[in-house]
Amino acid sequence: MGLSAEKLRGDLDALALREPQLASALERVGYPDARIRDPGYKTLLRTIVGQQVSVAAAASVWNKLEAELGAGFTPACLLERDYDALRACGLSRQKQGYARSLCELMEAGELDFESLPADDEEAIELLTRIKGIGRWSAEIYLLFAEGRPDIWPAGDLAVQEGVKRLLDLEERPSEKATRKLAEGWSPQRGAMAIFTWHFYANPAL
Repeated sequence: MGLSAEKLRGDLDALALREPQLASALERVGYPDARIRDPGYKTLLRTIVGQQVSVAAAASVWNKLEAELGAGFTPACLLERDYDALRACGLSRQKQGYARSLCELMEAGELDFESLPADDEEAIELLTRIKGIGRWSAEIYLLFAEGRPDIWPAGDLAVQEGVKRLLDLEERPSEKATRKLAEGWSPQRGAMAIFTWHFYANPAL
C-alpha cells in the first residue's frame, strides 16, 4: 500500500528539521492527505484506460470492462477478448495494445506485481517495459501503490512548480534540475513529492 498518513507526516517532520522552507510551508498549508492506490496490475491498467480522457470517461470505460470481463477479471480474461469486444468497452486500438502488453508480460511470468525488484530504478525499468507506461506512470505506481518512500517523479510539472514555489526560485526548474535539488531530501523524497502537489494546489497561496 502507499505511504500512510502517519508515515507521510513522520517523513515530512524529519525533512522539515533540515529544510526550513518546508517547515514554514507546513505551517501555512498543513499536511497533505495520503495518496494510496491498490497494488497490482489493475492499478496500471486503470492508468492506461485513463490516459488522455476525463475522469468520468475513464470510469465509464472501466465499468464496461468489468461488465464484459467480470469484476475479478484476470489478465487472461482480457487477452481472450477480441478487438471488437474491447472496442465496445471504449478501448481504442492503441490502448488495447497497451493493455495487452501489460497482460502478456504477466501471463509470460515476466512481470509479477508481488515481487517487483526492491531497487527502485530496477522496478521502474521493468514497469516501463509495458507499452504505454513511461517513467512517470511507473513512479506514480511505486509511490501510491507500494508506498516506496524515496520515489521522486521529477518530470511531473506540478512537482517542478511546487519546488519552484517552495524554494522561492525565479523559474520552474527542469526535470534534471528538479532531480538535483531533491538529492538532499533522500530517502524521504516520496513524502516531499506528495507535499509539493499539495503545496502547488493550495488555493491560499
